[in-house]
Amino acid sequence: MGEKLSHVDETSGRVQMVDVGHKPPMRRRATARGAVLMEPETARRLRDLPKGDALATAKLAGIMAAKRTSDLIPLCHPLPLSHVGVEIEVGEGRVDITASAETTAQTGVEMEALAAVAVAGLTVYDMAKAIDKGMQITEIALVEKRKEAA
Repeated sequence: MGEKLSHVDETSGRVQMVDVGHKPPMRRRATARGAVLMEPETARRLRDLPKGDALATAKLAGIMAAKRTSDLIPLCHPLPLSHVGVEIEVGEGRVDITASAETTAQTGVEMEALAAVAVAGLTVYDMAKAIDKGMQITEIALVEKRKEAA
């Protein structure tokens, strides 16, 4: 691991915002995934809800989180997002969440995609916690990161 921590000054050990001013704007996209594990009956109840339900709320929460990532994570750059997508699929004993974020900027959108997944998962948890105390938000990971000339 020869890489350095990007948000820490190696001399002083102080945290810092990364200077991206010298980088050219690039078209960037990141995709993240995660899951909320739950009892199969909880998943069935979520799946059977009408439109405008807990899953629609979780999707909206994920989009809002991506837009507010720099407010949530202190050293993230605020980015002009051109697109955020959140997909939620209810399976047997789980809710799978996939989020993608896009921008044309000098730095990537990984944190925005990850924040969208995390907050969508937290929202599913919040909506179902009254009936399932053993849920787990898990498997949150970056699965794709791309950049190309703008």
